[in-house]
Amino acid sequence: MSITEFTDKNTVKKAVPPRPDDANKGTLGSLLSICGSYGMAGAAMLAGKAALRSGVGLLKCALPKSIYPIAASGLWESVFFPLAETQSGALSADNFKLLLKEAQKSSAVLFGCGLSANPETRTLVRKMIKFCETPMVLDADALNCIADAPTILREAQAQIIVTPHPGEMGRLTEKTPAEVNSDRENTALMFAEKYRVITVLKGAGTLIASPDGRMIQNTTGNSGMATGGSGDVLAGITGSLLAQGAKPFDAAAAAVYIHGLAGDIAAEKLGKISMLPTDIIENLPQAFKSCGF
Repeated sequence: MSITEFTDKNTVKKAVPPRPDDANKGTLGSLLSICGSYGMAGAAMLAGKAALRSGVGLLKCALPKSIYPIAASGLWESVFFPLAETQSGALSADNFKLLLKEAQKSSAVLFGCGLSANPETRTLVRKMIKFCETPMVLDADALNCIADAPTILREAQAQIIVTPHPGEMGRLTEKTPAEVNSDRENTALMFAEKYRVITVLKGAGTLIASPDGRMIQNTTGNSGMATGGSGDVLAGITGSLLAQGAKPFDAAAAAVYIHGLAGDIAAEKLGKISMLPTDIIENLPQAFKSCGF
């Protein structure tokens, strides 16, 4: 097992495709964000704002129609798809054909932040994994929706990045969070190899593992980021870089580094107790600039 510390900002810059002077929104990728449910509009908004601050050309937010007014009031730069929902306000499985068609017109898909694990949503997640050919980031409830059947990842048509925290990884591997944390390196690498997905095991010293055996341990970030919503921000950054053309492993590694660096900048300004996920987003511009973007 070989772990390389991802400390060189120049390496981060090399991971992300250059932004030509004559670029337009059509050349900088489009991200389809399938996130949110009734009561969880904030997750969709955090992921969307982070994706926009990370440079994607076009953000397309697909979400339950009941939370559309909330999201639209804060994500002015996004295109929206208010979709059919269940009685509980989760995305209905009836949206599959529409979402698959829209995914085919996108350069990356982000799936899961605040999505819920409603039975219909579980069906939707599994069908998208099986039939979508566009590179995908699976976070949060998208992972909870396959926790009892992670082998579906082996049926995927697309390249996939999964971003579990120890609890979600525990559900995927039938371990407790403590068991995951006691053997983080092997857990991340074995999951990546078994299911052929880029695996981002979040936590102090976040690990990024590839099916080919590569693994990086991140060196940025701090305890002020240990609050609900920080993972949604990371998912948005990752989806944005993937949509812009970064290779999946590079997109995941660069996103984790930038996410932690923005958190470090926020902590320096505000302290670790008072900082919020929105503060990470607000400091993304300085984090990117410090890496030469």
